[in-house]
Amino acid sequence: YMRTFLRAQRIYKKKYSHYATTLLDLTKTGSFTRRMAATDRGDYTVKFKSHKEKDTFEITLVPKQLDASHRSFFSDDQGKIRGDELKEADAGSEVLKAD
Repeated sequence: YMRTFLRAQRIYKKKYSHYATTLLDLTKTGSFTRRMAATDRGDYTVKFKSHKEKDTFEITLVPKQLDASHRSFFSDDQGKIRGDELKEADAGSEVLKAD
């Protein structure tokens, strides 16, 4: 989900010269579908913040139950995906390695 979201944001910025300010704005951009704009992702909840005046964004995927098999994820306009197993991930969390 995070990689698809970040790819869609890059495509959107290239096309409109700014990042999308809502998840719905991203629909039909890259592989981001209307269904992906829903903030309830099953075991996870999506938190999206856009700062239009600064042309930045933050997205966090928070598990409904934080445990060893459900970690939290975070990314921003820098494009690095960060994860945390103990708390809600943020800009200070460890960067995940690309597969």
